[in-house]
Amino acid sequence: MALTKRKALLLTLSSAAVAATLTAPAQAEAQAAPAGVAPLSWKACAVGPGECADLRVPLDYREPTGPQVTIAVSRLASDHPERRRGTLLIIPGGPGGSGKEKLAKKGPALREATQGAYDIVAFDPRGVGDSVRADCGLAEDDRDITRFRSWPGAGGDIGENVERSRRVADACARNGGAVLRSLTTANEVRDIDRFRQALGERKLSAWGSSYGTYVGAVYAQKYPQHTDRWVLDSNGDPDPSRVARGWLANMSGAADDRFPDFAAWASDPARDAAHRVAERPEDVRPLFLALAGKLDRVPARAGGKDQLTGNRLRQAMQQALYSDNAFPGLAELIVAARDAGDTPLPFEAQVLPPADAAVTMAVICNDVRWPRSIPSYARAVAEDRARHPLTAGMPANVTPCTFWKDAPAAEKPTRITGEGPSNVLMVQNLRDPATPHSGALKMRRAFGDRARMVSVDAGGHNAYLSGVKSSADARACADRTVSEFFVTGKRPDGDVLCR
Repeated sequence: MALTKRKALLLTLSSAAVAATLTAPAQAEAQAAPAGVAPLSWKACAVGPGECADLRVPLDYREPTGPQVTIAVSRLASDHPERRRGTLLIIPGGPGGSGKEKLAKKGPALREATQGAYDIVAFDPRGVGDSVRADCGLAEDDRDITRFRSWPGAGGDIGENVERSRRVADACARNGGAVLRSLTTANEVRDIDRFRQALGERKLSAWGSSYGTYVGAVYAQKYPQHTDRWVLDSNGDPDPSRVARGWLANMSGAADDRFPDFAAWASDPARDAAHRVAERPEDVRPLFLALAGKLDRVPARAGGKDQLTGNRLRQAMQQALYSDNAFPGLAELIVAARDAGDTPLPFEAQVLPPADAAVTMAVICNDVRWPRSIPSYARAVAEDRARHPLTAGMPANVTPCTFWKDAPAAEKPTRITGEGPSNVLMVQNLRDPATPHSGALKMRRAFGDRARMVSVDAGGHNAYLSGVKSSADARACADRTVSEFFVTGKRPDGDVLCR
């Protein structure tokens, strides 16, 4: 299998009316930034379209005049100024996703879909991209993604996961400093509002994706008066007692929801020999499980080279389920491993950059306290492996958050409620391997009449402007509905399903 493909595996209606309580449109002309917030100095971005600037924000909002840090922001101006009605913010996923990168990739398509109604802006959250960074000083082995994510050992043993999680938490406490401790959802929300002020906007519209839906939901709860047209794409359960721990746990069932799409693809008679895993869809899952179990006996390294292991195959599977576009690479990997027999298959491991590893952990560990009982994790892993063998207990396993030194953060996670303007449109694939539809329904219930939800009869992660051609009619329905909301403010009268 080609090296680039291996890396790719690892890296993821009805008529409508304006709701009576929809907020008024944002002002077409930006106002001056308020006192105390420095205006942005825009210049051409070094990479990609649009303009870039630096936003200065407090390291600690409890000390607003204390040390400041830099947040990197970007803007793609409306190409139809006469149609411009406000500013639309892209809120990236993650934690660890780059808004600037997403604007560079999706901004032109979003501007076209919204007919130039907005200046489109984005930012790299703290710890990401061109913004202030943090580093835990982790060894390369601890940043290997199949170790960084807590895949249990053969048979479900979590002993190595416990040792590694404790070591990583200790390193972050020792080396991360004040910046690492500031990486929270609450601070990202505050940074967004500071960005709004620097833009001179009374209100923002937004498109939040994946983890960005939680950030967007918290912003809508904290600053409802500053929200205009709010789209949340691929939503997680907002339960404030669990937050990211709940999102991770939900991935077990989410993989079960999504895997049949891959099984149907990989057993299609139209596939060539390099991509046809089995003759029937029902044969793909048992073949995969047997192959992963067999590869559990293969050492991660031999002769100084990485090899394909059971957990590396599982990790590749879990990531490939994010998009139909990754199915060919996963099928090719499975076929190659199947045909290799007892011969180990070379495999280049993905190692996360130091800052990426730090921000991914810090946000989820700083937001809420995780359970400390190791026996409880061992029991949870055993139960999860039995119920959801595809993910082998990883979503229920111990993480560095179990040993995090500064948990919880000084403030409690925000509870999402139905209090606020009815201006939220949720969009959600039915078979999402990362943020399952069942979790999105909990976000929907939390918002109450503030939201409408568009469910999409499709698989994969991220529903709006996905660029995936499968389930084309359903995806086109979702794109049309979201774009119409951004342009006209019209939402479906009630929750709808795009088939």
